[in-house]
Amino acid sequence: MKALQDKVAIVTGASRGIGKAIALALASEGASVAINYASSSAAAEAVAADIQGMGGQAIALQADVSKPDQVDGFIAAVMEKWGRVDVLVNNAGITRDTLLLRMGLEEWQAVIDLNLTGVFLCTKAISKIMLKQKSGRIINIASVAGQMGNPGQANYSAAKAGVIGFTKTVAKELSTRSITVNAVAPGFIETDMTEGLKADDILKFIPLGRYGKPEEIAGMVKFLAADPAAAYITGQTFNVDGGMVMA
Repeated sequence: MKALQDKVAIVTGASRGIGKAIALALASEGASVAINYASSSAAAEAVAADIQGMGGQAIALQADVSKPDQVDGFIAAVMEKWGRVDVLVNNAGITRDTLLLRMGLEEWQAVIDLNLTGVFLCTKAISKIMLKQKSGRIINIASVAGQMGNPGQANYSAAKAGVIGFTKTVAKELSTRSITVNAVAPGFIETDMTEGLKADDILKFIPLGRYGKPEEIAGMVKFLAADPAAAYITGQTFNVDGGMVMA
């Protein structure tokens, strides 16, 4: 039997990159997957089609996770379809990079709203479902930027550091109902976000000497979602970063 057979997973920002890889990985272990997207309808439907081609179940649902009413509507559609949620992966995120002195309030707020408030809104809504079920896995995608900072990313680093602190607090609050809450902190991963970066400037800070692949983040998420393999792990942040951050 597959590790996530008969389970239902939600992955936000799952139309491409890391989110897509996570959706496919969870489906490969038997989960039915709700693929959230903000604007890339065709790409999200393609991910759903890939999962269905594997013999799995998937639906693509549009929602801006920084908007409470859209989050509520998205989750209601998942519950109407499958009647439960066992795994939530908060992956949706954006960047609006610029140095602090050039950063406007709009660039700051847009990143905080989606990357941090979106995690809050989705987690709060799903927690109510998981508390009734007395089980669940919540996995938040953070970043090494939230641990070590990154010039030009004051907004992104602040949001991701917030995700790590949020993860620890919610893990403590939900622990009595067998709900685990963990974070994964990717380093530099081969996605649209890292295209155009000067690789030579970055690779010298990565002991393994290469960018990571979305599937390598998905592998950690798949492990944390599994029951019973990860049932005794909560409140932790797992770096998948080629050795960039060594505490």
